[in-house]
Formats: sequence, C-alpha cells, structure tokens
Amino acid sequence: MSLCRFALLCTSVLLSASLLSACNTQPAAPMDVVAQVDLQRYLGRWYEIALIPNRFQAMCASDTQAEYQLQGEQIRVTNRCKRADQGMETAQGVAEVVAQSNNAKLRVSFFRPFYGNYWVLALDPDYQWVLVGEPGRQYGWVLSRTPQLSDAVMQNIWQKAEQAGYQRIQFRPSLQTQAMSPK
Repeated sequence: MSLCRFALLCTSVLLSASLLSACNTQPAAPMDVVAQVDLQRYLGRWYEIALIPNRFQAMCASDTQAEYQLQGEQIRVTNRCKRADQGMETAQGVAEVVAQSNNAKLRVSFFRPFYGNYWVLALDPDYQWVLVGEPGRQYGWVLSRTPQLSDAVMQNIWQKAEQAGYQRIQFRPSLQTQAMSPK
C-alpha cells in the first residue's frame, strides 16, 4: 500500500469515526483529560502496547511505533509498523494542540484538511506510558516508552480506561517483537 493511500485511509477512518460518533442519538458521557502535558517530555518514540482495533491500522502485524517531533507550531507524527510480510509501513502526519487544553488535546491529520481527536486521558508522571483516546470512544491506544509494560502498570491503565468510559475488552494487545530503528 502506498504512503499516500495509507494516509488517505487513516484520515478517512478517523473522519468516519468522528462523524458516526456525532450521529449517535445518545451522546457519549463527557471525557476528562489530564490537567497538562509537557510537550517537550512527550516528544520522541512511543511503542504501541494495546489498541482498539481499527481499519486504518489493519495492515499492521507487529512492532507499531509512533514518533513525535516538534516542527514549528506543529508536531510531526511518524507512525511505523511491520506488515505480516515483514515489510515496513510508514505514515507521516501532523498534530496541532487544541487551544486552551494545556496540550492535553491534539488534532492529528495524516491527510489534510481532515483531523481526528487525540486526547491524553492518562499519563505516567515520568512520561513512561500514556492512554490516548477520543470523545466517541471509537478508538484508543496504550503507548509506552518501552516495548512492554508490567501487569501491575497495565492494571492501573485499564482502571483509568474504564474511568474514561472504555471497556477493557475493546482493546487488544499489540505485538512488539523487537525495537525497530527508523529508516
């Protein structure tokens, strides 16, 4: 799949999920985010530990990572994963901070002008793990600075996810076989 098609697919699914969640007859309960995110500490590489399965990551079989780099007023987002055929898939996007959110809410786009919500719902004080979601609860991720997290840390994250209105069963684990280096 070409990078352009991958980015278009990512954006289409984000937009569709946002539109469908807006059409629900019963609005989702309000969702709290962390009080503040220090973007300088947040930047860098994150490993995907768990996710709510979605179409725009369907080609990813393992080793999914996200990297965030500050680029002027925006954050450059690079998502990478290994496909089942062991080839690499990469998508480039941008993120913008939502005004008056103390950096806890971002809008992410892999195909402008379409953006999806990226809300920081729980964050380790040492920036070692993060729970990310969106108000419709159609997608979410658990990310870590390391390829694995302990069971005790994951139990804490699952409690936070449930407090945010997610169900543990919505998430599936992500396979991390080895640390990938950027190409």
